[in-house]
Amino acid sequence: MKKYKLFAFGASLMALMTTSCSDSFLVVEPPMQVTVEQYFTTEEHVYESLIAAYDPLQWPDWSMGQYNPVNIMADIMADDIWVGGSDKNDNQYWHLMMNYEALPTNCMTGLWTVAFSGVKRSNDVLTYIGWAQENMTQENQLLYAAEARVLRAFYYNWLWKFWGNIPFYFENLSFPYITAQVSADEVYNQVIADLEDIIAMNVLPMKASNSNQGRVTQAMTYMLYTEMVMYQNDESRFATALNYMNAIINSGSYDLVDDYSTIFLEEGEWSKESIFEINYKDDNAARSWNNPIYAGGTVLPRLISANGWADGVLGHDNGWGFCPVRSETYDMYAVGDARRDATCFNAAANGSYNPRYQDTGLFLDKYAARSGYNVDQIADADLNWNNNLRIYRFSETLLNAAELIVRGAGSGDASAYLNRVHQRAGLTDNVSATVDNILQERRLEFVGEGKRYWDLIRSGKASSILTPDSYGYRTNTWTQSKKYLPIPQGEMDAAQGTLTQNNY
Repeated sequence: MKKYKLFAFGASLMALMTTSCSDSFLVVEPPMQVTVEQYFTTEEHVYESLIAAYDPLQWPDWSMGQYNPVNIMADIMADDIWVGGSDKNDNQYWHLMMNYEALPTNCMTGLWTVAFSGVKRSNDVLTYIGWAQENMTQENQLLYAAEARVLRAFYYNWLWKFWGNIPFYFENLSFPYITAQVSADEVYNQVIADLEDIIAMNVLPMKASNSNQGRVTQAMTYMLYTEMVMYQNDESRFATALNYMNAIINSGSYDLVDDYSTIFLEEGEWSKESIFEINYKDDNAARSWNNPIYAGGTVLPRLISANGWADGVLGHDNGWGFCPVRSETYDMYAVGDARRDATCFNAAANGSYNPRYQDTGLFLDKYAARSGYNVDQIADADLNWNNNLRIYRFSETLLNAAELIVRGAGSGDASAYLNRVHQRAGLTDNVSATVDNILQERRLEFVGEGKRYWDLIRSGKASSILTPDSYGYRTNTWTQSKKYLPIPQGEMDAAQGTLTQNNY
C-alpha cells in the first residue's frame, strides 16, 4: 500500500479536479450558489485549485480517447523499442509517428489537450491567489504561485518538444479562446525566463517531505530548466545549468541507489535517487473507462506487457503486447550490466505468450504489469496499475553535469560523474568522458524513459541514426522537418485561420 504520496481523486468542483495528501482526503464543500470569484477567496480553496493543476500530469497514458504515455510517445520515434500491438493499424497514429509520417487528421491529439488543460489550470491558481491574497499567508502565496508556474512550464515543455510552434499564453483566454501562435524559440525564451524567476524566488524545497511526494521542488525545477536548456543547445545558459546540477549533487538530498533493479519496483518509488515522479496508485483507485481522468492508476503496464501471459508467472501479468523492446537494444548491453535485465524482460525465454506485431520476445520490464500492482483498485483493473512514472532521477543529474562540463560549461570531474552511473550498473571499467560516451550511457540508463529521441535530436544524430531498418518497419528517414509533429486538424479548424501548420 502506498502512503504519503500526493494523489488526485475525482470530484466535481466547478470543473476542477481535487485530490488528497497522505492518508486523508480533502473535504470539498459544494459550491452551491457561490460564484467562482467568491469561492476562491480562501487559502483552502486556492490549495484545491493547485491540486487540480497537478491532475493532468496523470492523464496522458489514457484520456481524450487516446493512449499517449509521454515516455512511450517519444521512444517510439527513437530506436530502442517498436510499436507492436496487433498490427500497424492498432494505435495507428503511433505507427505513423514511428515512421515519421503522422498526419494532421491522424496524429497524437490527446497530449495536446492534456497539456493545455494543465496550462489553463496552472494559470487559474495564479488568478485565484490574487483573489485570496488577503486570506492567505505570504509564505503560501509564494509557494503555491511557484508550484503553479513550474507546472505550467512542465506542460509547456511537452508542447514545445512535440509541436514547437504553438498558441502561447501566461493568462487564460476569454471567448473566443484564440491567441497568437509563437515560434518554438519564443516559447523557449518565455518559459526559460519564467523558470529563472521562479528559481530566484527560492521558495521551493530542495526535496519534498514524505507527505508531499509528488509536488514540485527546487531540484525538479533545476532538472526541467536544464532539460530545456540542453535540448535548445543554449550555450549561454550552460554554466547556469551546471550550477544547478551541482546544487543538487552537493545538497546531500539525493544519491544513486545501490541496486539498479529495484528502481522501478513499488518499493523503489521515491527512493533517494528519485527527483520527480508522477504518482499512480491502486489503493481504492476508481479510474474507469467512463471516467479516465478520475484519480487512480495507469494503463501503461497493461499496454506494454506480453499478451496472453499467464498472470503471476515470474511475477508478471498479462498485457496487450505494445512496445516490444528491440533485439538490438538488449544486445547493446555489456555482459554484467545490471540494466539489461532490469530493462528487458525476456518473455520468450521464460514463458508462453501470444507474439504480436513486431514481436522480439522482449518487453519493457521497467513498467511491466507486475502481479499485485493493481489488486486494491475498485473500478477497471486495466487502468489502475500503481507504477509511478519516473521523470527525473539523480543519475540524469550526474550525466547532465558530465555533459555540460565536457561541452565547456565549467570545471568539474566529468569522468567521475559519468563513471558513478556506469559502475553502479555493476561494470568495473572506466569510461572516458566524451559527449558520445555520455550519450551512450544515457541510452543504456534510460531505455523506456522517454529520453533517447530528444537526445538524438539535440545532438544532431537523429538524421543518421533514425533511418530505415532492415525489417521493413521504418521506411522513412528522420529529417529536420520532422522535428515537430503536425498540429491536430481539429485545433487548426478551431483556430479560425490563426494557426500555421507545422511543415511535416
